[in-house]
Amino acid sequence: MMDDLSQAGIAVNEIDATEHSAPSDIGTGIRTGKQYLEGLRDDREIWHRGKRVKDVTAEPGMARGAETLGGFLDRQHDAKWRDTVTYVDEDGDRCAMAYKKPKSKEDVIARGRAYYEWAKWSNGMFGRTPDYKNASVMAFASATSFLAQGTKGNADFAKNMTNFYDYARKNDKVLTHTLVNPAVNFQQAASGKFNEKVALHVTKETDAGIYVNGARLLATLGPLSDEIEVFPSTVLRASEDNIPFAFAFAIPIATPGLKMMCRDSYDHGESTFDAPLSSRYEEMDAVVIFENVFVPWERVFMYGQPELCNQAFNATNAVVHMMHQVACGKLAKAEFMVGLMCKIAAASGRDKDLHTKGLIAEVMQMTEAVRAMLYSAEQQAHEDEFGNFIPLRGPIDTSRNMFPKMYPRMVEILQLIGSSSLMATPSEADFSNEMAGDVEQYFQLANAESRDRVGLFRLAHDVAISGFGTRQALYERFFFGPPALMASAYYDIYDKDDKMDRIDALLAQD
Repeated sequence: MMDDLSQAGIAVNEIDATEHSAPSDIGTGIRTGKQYLEGLRDDREIWHRGKRVKDVTAEPGMARGAETLGGFLDRQHDAKWRDTVTYVDEDGDRCAMAYKKPKSKEDVIARGRAYYEWAKWSNGMFGRTPDYKNASVMAFASATSFLAQGTKGNADFAKNMTNFYDYARKNDKVLTHTLVNPAVNFQQAASGKFNEKVALHVTKETDAGIYVNGARLLATLGPLSDEIEVFPSTVLRASEDNIPFAFAFAIPIATPGLKMMCRDSYDHGESTFDAPLSSRYEEMDAVVIFENVFVPWERVFMYGQPELCNQAFNATNAVVHMMHQVACGKLAKAEFMVGLMCKIAAASGRDKDLHTKGLIAEVMQMTEAVRAMLYSAEQQAHEDEFGNFIPLRGPIDTSRNMFPKMYPRMVEILQLIGSSSLMATPSEADFSNEMAGDVEQYFQLANAESRDRVGLFRLAHDVAISGFGTRQALYERFFFGPPALMASAYYDIYDKDDKMDRIDALLAQD
């Protein structure tokens, strides 16, 4: 049917489908960091700083981020964390907790504990840990009745999704995703239409699968992931014109024709003392380019129905499970900001200053608001139509709409507290050169030796001043989408009727 979608001037590669069939090997659960890093050493096409990367695990600006994530995967095996962040499935395999289908309120709470533990390992600064996408895969795999609506020909999309769920969780795959099509014309994109010159679309359909061409943005953790979920845009206008843009699938990063163009790295090779965050938590973002990429039917989960694509994340409750993970991560990040500010105030003796305490109290209040919303959502967990328990959406939806405003304010307060000390910081090397005596003398504080003071303010610099820190603030502002769009969607789904009924009742009184 889709042969007529092949565009003039676009050569569609006739690829032997047997060479690109969906992986069928099922593993036995969680991997080690070593296994994860070995899996990244394939023929993926990654471009960074003007050249193709030979090995992302050795690439300056990426390697340490990969090592950090590998260390997190190792913690799944450690008795200290294992029972919090993993579970044993029906086959006796230990899998990541985010894959566990929650069948009770207690399961929802247990998943929240796992999300929070993962987030604390980086204090929320490694935003795209695997549990985020694991949660969405679990939700989609549970919503088989929804996916079955789009079944086409011999393709069983619901079965494809459950097979991928088992494959991802049994092999502990690290996933990234991409949702947004690039736009040539803003008004065209806002109207729910896309431009075939740039937007990812189907160019050909065969008995073996589909071919796609175009670009998507922005895949966080893309170069350091095993697979990419290419899930539907949720702003497609339901029309025949948009059928080529309506799909959901997942493929390995090393798929032929898939290319990633990375932004500049914020890991500049500095020591962990000089750059305590960017040296560890560079997760990398990339634009994904698909050059006539073949996707086997076994890896396709939705196709050809824009109206279903628009509903996908809400109808499957994937967005609720993803919001749950995000709320736990934001709590860990907010707590980190409180701790950092309190340490700075204590080191300088300003923890007795009313103005300083007032500023930090504002951050404490934001932190406790996030905690309260998370607690409320988990405690009011309820069963959905697919037999899973989900957190109450309202509180965590409120949290995800508020945090993009909260975090930039937290950074601003850190800048106000840190002032010029955020920039007046020697490097680690200055403690072992001929300036060492001067550094020891002039950089001490009332309650901190010079090295401790410098280390503390270099950490604050990495949060509030550096390129890494600025990217974090931008990331938080747009994590789930443009704030105006998010607020509008929040308004639309908010339970308003009973509130308006009370107004009507008051006005109707004699």
